[in-house]
Amino acid sequence: MYVILLSGGLDSALNLAIAAKNNQAKLAITIQYGQRAEAAELNAARKLSEFYGVDWKSVDLSWLGEINTTSLTRASSSLPTPKANELDNMEIVRESAKAVWVANRNGVFLNVAAAYAEAMKVKTVLAGFNREEAATFPDNSVAFLDALNHSFSFSTMNQVRADCFTKDLDKTQIIAQSLELNLPLHLVWSCYEAGPKRCWQCESCKRTERALLAAGQEGQDWLQRMDYKV
Repeated sequence: MYVILLSGGLDSALNLAIAAKNNQAKLAITIQYGQRAEAAELNAARKLSEFYGVDWKSVDLSWLGEINTTSLTRASSSLPTPKANELDNMEIVRESAKAVWVANRNGVFLNVAAAYAEAMKVKTVLAGFNREEAATFPDNSVAFLDALNHSFSFSTMNQVRADCFTKDLDKTQIIAQSLELNLPLHLVWSCYEAGPKRCWQCESCKRTERALLAAGQEGQDWLQRMDYKV
């Protein structure tokens, strides 16, 4: 069984879908930390959990947003908007990552999820990571999961482990698998902005856009359902 750390975004939604397909999803948890897309993310996570028939809980960690003056938690700050052809330019995307970095976010989130898992006698916590963004977000990486699991071996009595079904995939591969599993992409919210529509300008939107365009006609059809704008 799994406790899923569900942001409402693409990667965590696919992890939820895989766990639910195998009847292994025990609980989905979404963190409120004062992010600018908080309402949209909570709505997406709730609807995805309902779609897959999984219990869902939101956890308030608003203090994390209060201590982080980043464009991800301050609507008054401009979000970076790299072009699609700049997503593999490490100099540009490193600067983009710095602009939206929230101190120890995934470390805090996964420890909270591990506490739920241990209390519920669940062995594994699933996170929504991917190989593509791990290049600039080290807390999305396999090395981070390995280090965290070493920590959990001391901090949880039942030896909770953190894992991720998408940790070795890039966004194009994640979209391909999402289409294969009929993931309801219109329910997913991967945009850094608050909505009501996806901005299609932030880095997260651009990576989703690129992956969907690479998926051919089916991906383009989904883009239209997701209020795509160039």
